[in-house]
Amino acid sequence: MMGPAHSLSGAAAWLGVGAAAAAGGHAMPWPVLLVGALICAGAALAPDLDHKAATISRSFGPISRGVCEIVDKLSYAVYKATRMTGDPRRNGGHRTLTHTWLWAVVIGGGTSALAVTGGRWAVLAILFIHMVLAIEGLLWRAARGSSSDVLVWLLAATSAWILAGILDQPGNGSDWLFAGSGQTYLWLGLPIVLGALVHDLGDALTVSGCPILWPIPVGRKRWYPLGPPKVMRFRAGSWVELKVLMPAFMLLGGVGAAAALNFI
Repeated sequence: MMGPAHSLSGAAAWLGVGAAAAAGGHAMPWPVLLVGALICAGAALAPDLDHKAATISRSFGPISRGVCEIVDKLSYAVYKATRMTGDPRRNGGHRTLTHTWLWAVVIGGGTSALAVTGGRWAVLAILFIHMVLAIEGLLWRAARGSSSDVLVWLLAATSAWILAGILDQPGNGSDWLFAGSGQTYLWLGLPIVLGALVHDLGDALTVSGCPILWPIPVGRKRWYPLGPPKVMRFRAGSWVELKVLMPAFMLLGGVGAAAALNFI
């Protein structure tokens, strides 16, 4: 799928988690619901770190382009080293390592560890990165171009600073779900894991499928392209994505937010 659909699906997924948490007696304070939705919207772009032309590659200028090139080469090397007889030969690393459940768990776990051990500046860095990605994904064309990059970064930095200050207030959710000593902001990894998995599921609906299950082999393939029957798949950017899925994500997100905040 394209960037806007990925980001919308990530935000909708976290709002759905908020509704489920409220129903289960662990209601999110509104700052956690908002910040988690934005982080998840940004994290839903992150698996495309293996694609040099993806939205994320343009988000931080030369830095993100360089990171994407490195991740592409790393993903391709892992693919070649672990492919089985049924896996096809390929020329790049897109939709391989970063599009797996294992990558999602490792990145989310690493983020939680960084948030807990790195203090306020680590939290601000996590928020800033994902605010930039959320803006790039949700606004997409409006956020494109070198002239708008600085404005996006300034907006993301300001948002990260304000939201971190709100979360730090007692009862606003810095310790949501994990209230033990030394566990403040441990939950920050959850929307990142969810965003990555939602991205993978979205890509699984497209023509090429997605190797979410790696490294678990399926038949003679370790990089099995998981997805529905081919007749139910669509091409990225097609009318199905633009006219059906994106409105559905917005509707589901709205319902999830209303339920999470006990409006319904």
